[in-house]
Amino acid sequence: MASRADNLASNFSLAKFSQATDLKNRIWFTIGALIIFRLLSYVPLPGVDPTALAALYQQTKGGVLDIFNTFSGGSLERMSLIALGVMPYITASIVVQLAASLSPQLAAIKKEGESGRKKLNQYTRYGTVFLTAMQGYFIAVGLESYAGASGIQAVIDPGIMFRIGAVISLIGGTMFLMWLGEQITARGIGNGISLIIMAGIVAQMPVFAAQMFEGGRTGSISPFAIVALIAMIVGLVLLISFMERAQRRVLIQYPKRATQRGVMQADRSHLPLKINTAGVIPPIFASSLLLMPLTITQFAGNSVDANSTAGGILQSLNQYLAHGQPLYMALYALGIIFFCFFYTAVVFNPEETSENLKKNGGFIPGIRPGKNTATYLDYVLTRITVVGAAYLTFVCVLPEYVIAQTGIPLFFLGGTSLLIVVNVTVDTITQIQSHLLAHQYADLIKKAKLKGRLR
Repeated sequence: MASRADNLASNFSLAKFSQATDLKNRIWFTIGALIIFRLLSYVPLPGVDPTALAALYQQTKGGVLDIFNTFSGGSLERMSLIALGVMPYITASIVVQLAASLSPQLAAIKKEGESGRKKLNQYTRYGTVFLTAMQGYFIAVGLESYAGASGIQAVIDPGIMFRIGAVISLIGGTMFLMWLGEQITARGIGNGISLIIMAGIVAQMPVFAAQMFEGGRTGSISPFAIVALIAMIVGLVLLISFMERAQRRVLIQYPKRATQRGVMQADRSHLPLKINTAGVIPPIFASSLLLMPLTITQFAGNSVDANSTAGGILQSLNQYLAHGQPLYMALYALGIIFFCFFYTAVVFNPEETSENLKKNGGFIPGIRPGKNTATYLDYVLTRITVVGAAYLTFVCVLPEYVIAQTGIPLFFLGGTSLLIVVNVTVDTITQIQSHLLAHQYADLIKKAKLKGRLR
């Protein structure tokens, strides 16, 4: 028979939302922080000309800068103080995470618990400052060289002072966003960094939707194509929501322990293995590597003669690695599959997991502890990674194919933007439900105490 607490959890609803004061404060804090993020995306970098920047972005459109521009909510296109967004922080955290898995010294720090986590976070901040300084310097130099090559004065006063000011401003903007994300995580709802990335993507979706419906109004896009595209997006959202929560639960059994009544009882639990262990890292890495040559050729196009050998190579790269081309989609799919297996192998260590189970007395029924358990976990993880890689490849390559056939400039990063939006939304809603459920349990405890006093 279900207890009153179980019935309370099963009858969970949003009717208690108005009574959850702490949750409402957290949501308002999160909304206010995201509004500040959007306002900062319109604060321009000192010393640049917005008109020339718009021409520069149109020239380099389609390259790797589109990724940064999307994740920063259009800040790179406007060259604002937060033009780099939180991408340097994401890159630094991935590098530190990979290094902690490969380096014995960092692995030992990681095992120290809370103090080790603080040290790794500090290393991540140092890496963020270093990457932001490098990227900011190259952006400043690129803006100055663009002004000299095309005749458009993108930088009002080029020189060493402009470079120093640009680097300092970009470092300050990125570090402020990193601090803002940490404040959202601590005092708001959801993961702050993920919400900032999602806010940047969602802020540009109305523009793409308006372009699509405008094309339908003018007749450049057929109504059937618009309906089919909306149906495809809904189907992908449902598929992502299902696959991101899918798990392969490995049964773990512990030895029998004596209870308070003297009964010997064996404990059982599950080791959850996500179907998509790598998350959105494989599409981001694969698209970045593929779009990097295209970005280099676009920046070098002004200084290379089109009739020379180098110019011919650059034109061939632009032709075959453009969005929608068969070679681009094939390399994109191979890159996603490779990074799925690579990142999963780095993040999840079957030998370490088997050792932890052995130390705690746990074992998989029918599998001997130690090496056999590690081999079995590696076998299961490899099989589910095949499914996860196929799912990620389908979600990311299908929009590319549809865009190439219809010419609709929507979700030009493939399914990466959709993956991020759906994942962050699901995680945030899950946290809201957890807070509401905790509030309902608190009410249940208060009522139980009051009844006890009356008795």
